[in-house]
Amino acid sequence: MASYNSVWDIPGMKAGVVTGDVAWAILEFAKAKKFAIPAFNVTSSSTIVAVLEAAKKINSPIMIQFSQGGAQFMAGKALDNTGQAAAILGSVAGAHFVRAIAPSYGVPVILHSDHCAKKLLPWFDGMLEADEAYFKEHGEPLFSSHMLDLSEEPDDENIAMCKKYLERMKVINQILEMEIGITGGVEDGVDNSGVSKDKLYSSPQDVYKVHEALSPISEKFTIAAAFGNVHGVYKPGNVKLRPELLVDYQKFASEKTGKESPLFLVFHGGSGSELSEIESAVDAGVVKMNVDTDTQWAYWEGVLKFYKAKEGYLQGQIGNPEGEDKPNKSYYDPRKWMREAEGTMVARVADQCKMLRNIQQCAKNL
Repeated sequence: MASYNSVWDIPGMKAGVVTGDVAWAILEFAKAKKFAIPAFNVTSSSTIVAVLEAAKKINSPIMIQFSQGGAQFMAGKALDNTGQAAAILGSVAGAHFVRAIAPSYGVPVILHSDHCAKKLLPWFDGMLEADEAYFKEHGEPLFSSHMLDLSEEPDDENIAMCKKYLERMKVINQILEMEIGITGGVEDGVDNSGVSKDKLYSSPQDVYKVHEALSPISEKFTIAAAFGNVHGVYKPGNVKLRPELLVDYQKFASEKTGKESPLFLVFHGGSGSELSEIESAVDAGVVKMNVDTDTQWAYWEGVLKFYKAKEGYLQGQIGNPEGEDKPNKSYYDPRKWMREAEGTMVARVADQCKMLRNIQQCAKNL
């Protein structure tokens, strides 16, 4: 991978959703070249388009991911979600939408699902069933990867269930992301804000146990190890990230395996992180970083700025500063203010890519 100059040098690479060996090779390329790919949570066609537009602008691969709540929202909050039916439907529909439009943006896309706690396993199972059906017809899964977050369970149970699911996912050549240690804060209805602080930091032994258990099954797994991560955004100093722990995880695993930096690590709860912390994490083998809180704000900020700038035109269908009989349709049309939201989100997505050195990775001659 170190000899490649661009993701296009990877055999089988294409624009649009990539899976299996090709998706895994992107992560290997990122690790070798010391950059990471941000994974952005999406909730609608509009947020999907914003992520893809930014990826096209910075000319680099991108990850699009659905949380359980985001997927349910994608299907429509009025639908019955008994047995996670609406969340499954939203995930599958969203995946097909991404697959339909992503090739036109000219960059590779890794399609992922976010945190799935034990109580949400019916959602995970439903997506896997859709993956297996898609594989039977197309020779690849619908999604590139899924995250199984059983970090609230005892480590032995967490790892055992990950082994079980990775055995199943291996058949369709799919990537598993798992979490060991707990990411604090609140995310998508999961509240870990009161968790003991020692749970926010994984030990090298804990992380290696995951590698030891999963690597005989498949190489295609990533580990979201806890190094003080907290979901949400906080004032500087309120979150004590320790990216140096990532170096310790790699060193311990290297000593055990005889391989240099064998772990593929994931950075959760990074909103508001210092650039130096992000860079240290990438240098230590982080290949993926989740982003949600910051892009939620960015999307809203576009609407907020538009409203403040055009407030006089948004108080009724008729009547504005230009006259009592002047129509305002061109201002309250959703395509107008949603496009403003997309614009500020595009800028924030691009900024995150720059922080992670994920810029011009699709350029032919770097």
